[in-house]
Amino acid sequence: MTRSADVEWSSVGIDVSKAELVIAVAPSGERWTSATTPEALVAFVARVKTLAPSVVVMEATAGYDVPVAVACAAAGLPVAVVNPRQIRAFAQAIGRTAKTDPIDAEVIALFGERVRPEPRPLPDADTQALAALVARRRQLLEMLHAERQRLEQATATAVRRDLRQHVTWLKRRVADTDDELQKRIQKSPAWREKDDLLRSVPGIGPAVSRTLLAELPELGQLDRRTIAALVGVAPMNRDSGRFRGKRMIWGGRASVRQALYMAALVASRYNAPLRTFYQRLQAAGKPKKLALVAVMRKLLTILNAMVKHNTEWHQQAA
Repeated sequence: MTRSADVEWSSVGIDVSKAELVIAVAPSGERWTSATTPEALVAFVARVKTLAPSVVVMEATAGYDVPVAVACAAAGLPVAVVNPRQIRAFAQAIGRTAKTDPIDAEVIALFGERVRPEPRPLPDADTQALAALVARRRQLLEMLHAERQRLEQATATAVRRDLRQHVTWLKRRVADTDDELQKRIQKSPAWREKDDLLRSVPGIGPAVSRTLLAELPELGQLDRRTIAALVGVAPMNRDSGRFRGKRMIWGGRASVRQALYMAALVASRYNAPLRTFYQRLQAAGKPKKLALVAVMRKLLTILNAMVKHNTEWHQQAA
């Protein structure tokens, strides 16, 4: 929300749990609690609206934040859902090492007042449903990998039989989830068009494309530096005085970063311009992992530009 310089910036910080919200307001210091039932959320949003805050801030908390953020956004409130690591780092920076729900809410409110995170539009219901399916597929693959490892180590006949049955079931569930994801994408003209654009790039397969569609809806809407920071592939300086530390990537959306890493592995071998870029970095003495991160960042920049301008992949795009 844009405000003139003479209007005081105010922030509502919300510590979200399954059954209760703890709310703090900065700079007024007002505090209260609310249940998370639908009726309580209506009353909570009405009270927050009377405050006319510059931003409403909450941490991403295993899905418990979603109904709260959706209720606030539906009421026209400016919502920022932030990475918990950012809040924790801020708390340490201001010396708030104790951790209780009221303290957390106050720290979140202070973070909103002083850091002023930019509110972002929330994904619509269809995108949230697609993201839930993508996350479920990831969980199924993790379970499948774990069961396969147990099968390799199991010696008892009954246990091996049970593990084989479970592995077969998990494979079927992954296939069914893939079918459901494909149906949802094909039903949406916008998703179908974006999926075709993304998959025109050598190295981007269906799993990566679905992850980007579901978990990075900002793709094509932000500049290259902002989208890189959002995903967590922007290098961060670590300099102090004469010391020049290694640049590191930090934070961002881990699931998107993981998908881009796998895409970069493929692209560094089979995507001609990105392969050349990767080999040039290695020839310059860059470690393999650093070179791969650079490929991830370049690939993300290309994808962002393609979606923004609605253009398919061309070799000269890199």
